[in-house]
Amino acid sequence: MTADLQAIRWARPRLSILNQLLLPHRREYVEIATSEQAHHAIASMQTRGAPAIAIVAALGLAAEVSAMAFDSDDVARAHIRARLEYLQTARPTAVNLFEAAARLARVVDAAATGVAQAYVDAAEQMLADDVRDNEAIGRLGCEHLRALPGDKLLTHCNTGALATAGHGTALGIVRDMWRAGQLAHVFFTETRPYNQGARLTAFELVSEGIAATLVCDSAVSALLARDPSIKAVVVGADRVAANGDTANKIGTYQLAIAARFHGRAFVVAAPSTSIDLALDSGAGITIEERPQDEITAAAGFTASSVAAPGAELLRERLQIAPTGTHAWNPSFDVTPAALISAIVTEKGVFVKRPDAQVFDLRASLAA
Repeated sequence: MTADLQAIRWARPRLSILNQLLLPHRREYVEIATSEQAHHAIASMQTRGAPAIAIVAALGLAAEVSAMAFDSDDVARAHIRARLEYLQTARPTAVNLFEAAARLARVVDAAATGVAQAYVDAAEQMLADDVRDNEAIGRLGCEHLRALPGDKLLTHCNTGALATAGHGTALGIVRDMWRAGQLAHVFFTETRPYNQGARLTAFELVSEGIAATLVCDSAVSALLARDPSIKAVVVGADRVAANGDTANKIGTYQLAIAARFHGRAFVVAAPSTSIDLALDSGAGITIEERPQDEITAAAGFTASSVAAPGAELLRERLQIAPTGTHAWNPSFDVTPAALISAIVTEKGVFVKRPDAQVFDLRASLAA
């Protein structure tokens, strides 16, 4: 992973994040010193990706706590718990944020003394754990896909170093397969309407010299029909229910349908923290809906400002649809477990029984 792809920088007590709203045209880090700033960074999508938002929330509060002098451990505990509840309101779909908040709350509740220090230590450990888990996902996914015919992959949204503490989930598998000489090419979608693929996945793949081609979201079925050497569609996840139903970036569901029709594997790559065992199925997943103008208008930087080194980036919005057009803009959809071939986590690769339409992730993770 190149230095350009380090999305989260932590050196106690300072946190800074790569502002992904400016990518791929400018690399600018934003300092996060408070939980309010972390909340804004997540809600505004300066940082995004299920694992990354959990870590930025945790470390943003760690930066805040490190700068404070608490009168007692009870005061520190009450402050941290209140801030964790607040941070959970930043985005509603990705379970990692809620899982991290619950885990950190347990840490501060269990600490008889040194509550603030215990919290900061636990938040730091989350950062290290995420990199380790992503590397395991990449290795296990690479091993799982090796036996399938074909030497190309298709992926959706951005699931790489920019969406995690490093390496990535689905894009981590792409990285490992490329380095192992098992991948000739990867196709990636633009990922409308926020274009995380065209902006961010492209940025990562170009930075590392991985052979890749950008395609429109609406071209995927035609691509799979045209190129039989694409062995699988590999995506990330924001929340996985106990039966394997998976919430991921909008457009994932239709990719799974296309993969099934064309006889290709459809693989979900996610850390176990993305699996919500409290949910029996995807019907219980809250789906975030974003502003209508992300569809009715397009935003971007002018070509002239991008091309001029050192020039100020000029951002413009272009109206596409007529004024007054109503738009529906869900940020995620839910892919039924029946369409998913395998779920790759740091704890192993889970597949359904031959006679099953769903996974039993409670049993798999308990094994």
